[in-house]
Amino acid sequence: MPRSKHLERHFTQRIGWLRAAVLGANDGIVSTAALVVGVAAAESTRSSILLAGLAGLVAGAMSMAAGEYVSVSSQADTEKADLTRERRELSELPESELDELQGIYVQRGLDAGLARRVAEQLTAHDALAAHARDELGITETQTARPIQAAVASALTFSVGAALPLIVAVLAPPMHIIALVSAASLVSLAVLGTVAAHAGGASRLRGAVRVTFWSALALALTAAVGRLFGTQV
Repeated sequence: MPRSKHLERHFTQRIGWLRAAVLGANDGIVSTAALVVGVAAAESTRSSILLAGLAGLVAGAMSMAAGEYVSVSSQADTEKADLTRERRELSELPESELDELQGIYVQRGLDAGLARRVAEQLTAHDALAAHARDELGITETQTARPIQAAVASALTFSVGAALPLIVAVLAPPMHIIALVSAASLVSLAVLGTVAAHAGGASRLRGAVRVTFWSALALALTAAVGRLFGTQV
């Protein structure tokens, strides 16, 4: 009977999009909620609060997209430069590269003879891929993807930032600070739980971590708005 295929899905396969998505959504909620709470604490009108929040959403989404694109592009450029150099070395110094690959496998626990055979077979199959993976640490699941990271960050930031804005629109003027803060903290706790679960980490720890720092950000922003808003 044919043997069934054993398929595995690892958490590291999600690193490329998970980091950018979680960062974008978390930053969208925290920064916009803090902006709304800070402006509201200065006893501003609802229109001023919403205008500040909307401006924060647009500016934040563009900033996240640009920041992620530039950052991940730099990583991609570095990877490309390393692969170009490795390709040249494989062409000019094939024996030295084979010895280098053998040495890597010896350090990982193989005896010299087996390490040599493994190095030779992997080199014959795809030398560049073997060196990229085992010498440079560049794998398909963790390859830099600038556009993917930029789009994921901008979209998730916008979705996260929309939440405190919607609450600010619907909440009574006297309760904007309380309701925006509460809704944002609950959403952040859920986000931390989901992100931790997707990454295979402790869900409770993820929720507590993001909620604590977000609550601190909201409190400090409200204090600034209350302090300086009464003096302007």
